Amino acid sequence: MDSCVRHGCLMALLMLGLAGQHCLVAQTPAYRPADLVNAASGAPGPLAPGTVATLFGTGLAYTTRQQTADDNTGNFLPVLLPGTGVRVFFNNQPAHLYYVSPTQINFVIPVNLAAGKAELDVLLDGRRGPTVAVTLETEAPEFFLGEGRFIAATNAANQPLTPDRPAQPGDVVVLYATGLGRTIPSLMAGQLASQATSIARLAEFRVQIDGRLVEAESILYAGLSPGFAGLYQVNVRIPSDAPADPEVRMGFGSISSQSGTRLRLRR
Repeated sequence: MDSCVRHGCLMALLMLGLAGQHCLVAQTPAYRPADLVNAASGAPGPLAPGTVATLFGTGLAYTTRQQTADDNTGNFLPVLLPGTGVRVFFNNQPAHLYYVSPTQINFVIPVNLAAGKAELDVLLDGRRGPTVAVTLETEAPEFFLGEGRFIAATNAANQPLTPDRPAQPGDVVVLYATGLGRTIPSLMAGQLASQATSIARLAEFRVQIDGRLVEAESILYAGLSPGFAGLYQVNVRIPSDAPADPEVRMGFGSISSQSGTRLRLRR
């Protein structure tokens, strides 16, 4: 798969439910605390700085718009998509946007925020929605998922894993995720990774396949996916004795991704 196709596949992870255009009408954003979720898992928590998040609601924007390269400011995602009127703030700091519609916003929580209490606000041309109190963790690791809770993943040739093209034991696969925390080097809020950028806590990062820890030397890379903000990738060599469609989890000590997420694999 060439880089253009790969980029399109990854953008599809970050922008969901694209819809048609909507008329401009005066409205105030409406949403509840439970409507703020991790964009990868779809669950209300956990969330962390640098995580791609999704907010559902009504009256969130005038129209549907997805981020394109033309919307970027230099090497940064936009904080406002033209024609939509909507901005998202964490502790009065603008979040950078991937996708907005009247019922959904996908954005990156500013990576420079500290873990702890934070407040989210959505403004539509100055009309403010309810303030939502959020507790940010240091990391909030979750895999992006497809149908059947299979992890969004590619093989070493950048081809998506599918039922007709699964991985095999011994293969190197690329697993896509969010919420893996700060990186080395550090990036600014909304900044797109221009090269491989490893996670800061790599020495503490663990991957489990079928309940067993993967050897550190088999984790070939864990960091931001080049060209993106908030989208991480984990390049891992599958153990030779891995079973078909194993459960895969990742995390840092007691902080772990959710259970039941699987990798397409055939023996």
